[in-house]
Amino acid sequence: MGKSVNERIITGLDVGTTKVCAIVGELTDSSLKIIGFGMAPSRGIKKGVVINIDETVESIKKAVHDAEVMAGVKISNVHVGIAGGHIKSYNSTGVIAIKNKVVREDDKRRVIDAAQALNIPLDREIIHVLTQEYIVDNQDGIKEPLGMSGIRLEVKVHIVTAAVTAVQNVIKCCTKAGLKVDDIVLEQLASSEAVLTEDEKDLGVVLVDLGGGTTDIVVFKNGSIKHSSVVSLGGNNITNDIAMVLRTATNEAENLKVKYGSAMTSLVDKAETIDVPSIGTKRNKIIPRTTLSEIIEP
Repeated sequence: MGKSVNERIITGLDVGTTKVCAIVGELTDSSLKIIGFGMAPSRGIKKGVVINIDETVESIKKAVHDAEVMAGVKISNVHVGIAGGHIKSYNSTGVIAIKNKVVREDDKRRVIDAAQALNIPLDREIIHVLTQEYIVDNQDGIKEPLGMSGIRLEVKVHIVTAAVTAVQNVIKCCTKAGLKVDDIVLEQLASSEAVLTEDEKDLGVVLVDLGGGTTDIVVFKNGSIKHSSVVSLGGNNITNDIAMVLRTATNEAENLKVKYGSAMTSLVDKAETIDVPSIGTKRNKIIPRTTLSEIIEP
């Protein structure tokens, strides 16, 4: 019996600092077909963390509504991305004796349980336990040990934790928007699934996701995740610098950054000028475009 329409629909929700994005995919027999997306300005998030429940709920509703209209389906369940400076990650190891000298599912479960037996503070929760590799009797680099003979099973894992309150607030916002959260996913992990190839992960690659309030980083090597972190700095920091130095409104600074900004002054035509709106009734200023890039480049 095939899946119902609702079971074939998967919705991803990215609750970011500057915008909320929703994307709807439909599972086919061989792939996931994107059938709709929606986007809305984010007003209740700061540095990846909810600071205003009601404003965040409204942003989520708007993004999801637009995605529903495009996809022609009713969205009830979502997978939500999470970021923020509260994210902390660790590498850990677990070791057990193999019960019947052959690795079975129960052995895999027990060794992963052993690896995540860390002293996690009460205000934090584990959101991911990602397997890096298994080691059977000193034979390392094993991706799937099931059925292998041995006495000692070891696993290396990458554990991602988040602040309990930050996770609860994201879930609360989704619930108030009429949505059920199926899963919480680390933002850069979701990004890596979308843009990295298996060859890149094998050879070694760093993914840097520059957002408005946070910069998300993840490192892969030999096909598995080695490091992940979230830095509480993003595009909004650049916008605020422009606003302060040029004495203009934040929204005008954002427009200048997007339209004329460059992170390398050497690439900008020195003769080019831009019009900078002033605050209040003062006349607009005309400045060299290089001045803007000199603010951004550092």
